[in-house]
Amino acid sequence: MTHGTHNALEDPRNENVLIYINGELKPREEAKISVFDSGYLVGDGVWEALRLHDGVLVFLDEHLDRLWTGAATIGLDIGMSREELTDKIWTTLEANDMHNHVHVRVMLTRGIKKTPSQDPRLTISGPNLVIVAEHKKADPESRKRGVTLFTSTIRRGSPDYLDPRLNCHSKLHEVQALIQALEAGADEALMLDINGFVSTCNATNFFMVNDEEVQTSTGQYCMNGITRGKIIEVCEEAGIPCHQKNFSLFDVYGADEAFVTGSFGGVTPVTKVDGRTISRSVPGPVTQKVHELYTEAIRKAVQKGDNR
Repeated sequence: MTHGTHNALEDPRNENVLIYINGELKPREEAKISVFDSGYLVGDGVWEALRLHDGVLVFLDEHLDRLWTGAATIGLDIGMSREELTDKIWTTLEANDMHNHVHVRVMLTRGIKKTPSQDPRLTISGPNLVIVAEHKKADPESRKRGVTLFTSTIRRGSPDYLDPRLNCHSKLHEVQALIQALEAGADEALMLDINGFVSTCNATNFFMVNDEEVQTSTGQYCMNGITRGKIIEVCEEAGIPCHQKNFSLFDVYGADEAFVTGSFGGVTPVTKVDGRTISRSVPGPVTQKVHELYTEAIRKAVQKGDNR
């Protein structure tokens, strides 16, 4: 049975959601885009994933910052303002009567190609915008049970050929890493950087705890996680030492606790890495505290108000 940080409770409402495609709302079974789309052909695009809590898109500004930075990095003109994109997201949410426990995926590609090709000059349309909003509540079993990791031989790449911080449509190396982990009997993959230090997981960011101090990678070779940034922020505010540094599997295997973070699952405990037990307490005390701090950060973001 599938188990991991992206496990969601089944919700029959998702069968009838409307998908936003370039200004139109389509039923799920009719939501289609051309096979000449740049994202489909060559992975040419950027995307963002947001959570709707109690009528508020939490940490919206940070997500939009990352999306605009990613688009600038690949030379993609989004063709609209942040306010216009936000309006389109809300149009999708309101059309689906969505208010809470909603996951929103915003996907932007360079557009339709005249013919299959990498060449951006052969793009014959403006950017394609797809917004998928679903009723998705994280399965509490994931946090209760924790996840196991396997260290993949697939490394996080060097920033001079594909910066690991770029949230782009090209995710094949993460898929390869996850397949290795699944074949090894783990739930998800732990990935090292080009120097052999621990970087990130295939779809989440990795943290470990030693002597009540939290440690994560330098950030140079890991996903530019919004939740990762918030965890660092709330730890600092609460007086919990949180170090961004290089560390190896030697340090991980001897850690007191470990956890992974992401917009969907929040804070999820890690129980084993490469078959070695990290913590028999799920979650560990520091992991539980960090989870509570992050939950409070979400509550404050909701309390701050409507971002429509």
